[in-house]
Amino acid sequence: MYKSYSMELAGRTLTVDIGRVCAQANGAALLRYGDTTVLSTATASDKPRDGIDFFPLSVEFEEKMYSVGKIPGGFNKREGKASENAILTSRVIDRPMRPLFPKDYRNDVTLNNMVMSVDPECRPELVAMIGAALATHISDIPFDGPCAMTQMGMVDGELIVNPSQEQWDNGDLMLTVASTKEKVIMIEAGANIIPEDKMIEAIYKCHEINQTIIAFIEKIAAEVGKKKHEYTSCAIPEELFEAIKQIVPPAEMEEAVFTDEKQVREENIRNITARLEEAFADNEEWMAVLGEAIYQYQKKTVRKMILKDHKRPDGRAIDQIRPLASEVDLIPRVHGSAMFTRGQTQICDVVTLAPLSEVQKIDGLDANVTTKRYMHQYNFPAYSVGETKVSRGPGRREIGHGALAERALVPVLPTEEEFPYAIRAVSETFESNGSTSMASTCASCMALMAAGVPIKSMVAGISCGLVTGDTDDDFVLLTDIQGLEDFFGDMDFKVTGTHEGITAIQMDIKIHGLTREIVEGAIARTRDARLYIMDEVMSKAIAEPRKEVSQYAPKIEQITIDPAKIGDVVGQKGKTINEIIARTGVKIDITDDGAVSVCGTDKEMIAKAIEMIQTIVTDFEEGQIFKGTVVSIKEFGAFIEFAPGKEGMVHISKIAKERIDHVEDVLTLGDKVTVVCLGKDKMGRTSFSIKDVPANIEQ
Repeated sequence: MYKSYSMELAGRTLTVDIGRVCAQANGAALLRYGDTTVLSTATASDKPRDGIDFFPLSVEFEEKMYSVGKIPGGFNKREGKASENAILTSRVIDRPMRPLFPKDYRNDVTLNNMVMSVDPECRPELVAMIGAALATHISDIPFDGPCAMTQMGMVDGELIVNPSQEQWDNGDLMLTVASTKEKVIMIEAGANIIPEDKMIEAIYKCHEINQTIIAFIEKIAAEVGKKKHEYTSCAIPEELFEAIKQIVPPAEMEEAVFTDEKQVREENIRNITARLEEAFADNEEWMAVLGEAIYQYQKKTVRKMILKDHKRPDGRAIDQIRPLASEVDLIPRVHGSAMFTRGQTQICDVVTLAPLSEVQKIDGLDANVTTKRYMHQYNFPAYSVGETKVSRGPGRREIGHGALAERALVPVLPTEEEFPYAIRAVSETFESNGSTSMASTCASCMALMAAGVPIKSMVAGISCGLVTGDTDDDFVLLTDIQGLEDFFGDMDFKVTGTHEGITAIQMDIKIHGLTREIVEGAIARTRDARLYIMDEVMSKAIAEPRKEVSQYAPKIEQITIDPAKIGDVVGQKGKTINEIIARTGVKIDITDDGAVSVCGTDKEMIAKAIEMIQTIVTDFEEGQIFKGTVVSIKEFGAFIEFAPGKEGMVHISKIAKERIDHVEDVLTLGDKVTVVCLGKDKMGRTSFSIKDVPANIEQ
């Protein structure tokens, strides 16, 4: 049965069609917001997947090129692997929804969001977020929803609900907030150094708007929602827990997990696991879930000690940061490098500078091909956690961590006019035990300064964790969580920023939401920690950006020419510009507005190339001095090349002060000469002279 529903959302109409398409999916909704159209579906397998101890949820955001009137590039002319934007959008949808499914649910679930048309005023990512929550809530898949998401931008200090793509890209805030009826469940933000109180205001304005969307979803579900299906629970039998405690008493488990050495803790758990496997070898049912039972036992032990005794596994106070260290220039010959260590988390970041022609081109759901000048990439090899695994390129987690650190630093980068370089920062994870993305932010900031990138402010990041009890006011916030506290805790609240404000937030939780007290407390706690990291650790390694780029980095000089003269510099089929490049070894980029960037490692050659370009675009005037090469000799005079493709003639009478009968008596091909412009001759041609060059001019 086909039904259509509408609501007004931020000044535009959101329309949802149910029963119109995809009848065989567990839940489906065709959403239209402005002219942006997204098909969201939710499907689940009939039975749980065997042999797994996690909820197998897959979230997809499919960018169809026809949605913006494009044919995909490449040989096959069809969409290929997901873009970085699609991966990041999928993660933003996954993070708030995953905790709302039953913890013991093991059926495969896929949430697919297909973008079918795009209105630049209505971002498809937002529509997909709402669509995924709606399709799941009205389906028969067990889900403790509804939830909703709102995006907030800021232009000229004014908050804008669900901004257009232009406002989102060019404003000072890119905030996404997901909520249930009671609490905030996800925060994702990029910000242009926004104060904490302004960020909190924006978060809870989103939360308020989410309530109107939730009411809309509940209205739809009341009319067309399906009854949730029964499923096979994969919960651990309580008898198994009791049997484990008889063999490994709680006091022994506490001793096993409470150590600041990750390797020691893992060895302790391996020994306990071996004892339990031996004890239950004859019980196939228990052996099948023993690993998960041990994990749950560790989790309960750690949470109890933190919540009741404020005792952390490594013995730190709840607001204490692990031991910190930082250094720069550890890698020779690269353009900039830095290493940041926090406990057993260690990141080495390397920065590379290049001409603007090497910016990353991104062909996505936009009217034009966009570019990205600053690229931050994050790698997480298996050896960083003591494992062996073949590297198959970055996964969604790596792409997400790289994007977070990139977002953290973009607000402090110099403009292209101030620093005409493309910049790539690569964070290599040497060791991991919690919050490598925040260590990447710190290491990248130092590496940029070491490379001579004139960033406006220092940026640092830190993560705050959470353990909750039975009531909203029973909780403990943990500064700088390590891996164990992340695995067993309820929250990973990452915040990056400068001394003045926030540049990025990413919040993940495993529970059904956070109170405002927790959100405000986490933001305050992370501010104190990042200021300490910048003032007491990072600034000791490098306090400000270096004044010059590395000797191994390309040097770039910029000039501006008349756009009408670009053709003269390029020459026919690129002959002139290629000749300049061949003679000087530089790289030249020219934009349509006449901005010329000359890049090379030799400053003298850069200056020579600029001199050639300026000569080419200069209109000859009387009295101007030029240096050139004799390229042709005629009976009546010589032709002098001042720059590739730029020649002038010196009449035989203007070559020497005394009379000469033949040009060859004074000049030969290849001679370097200095000439002066005499103005126009009687026929309107520009005339040059060698003999009239002022005596004080170097020949």
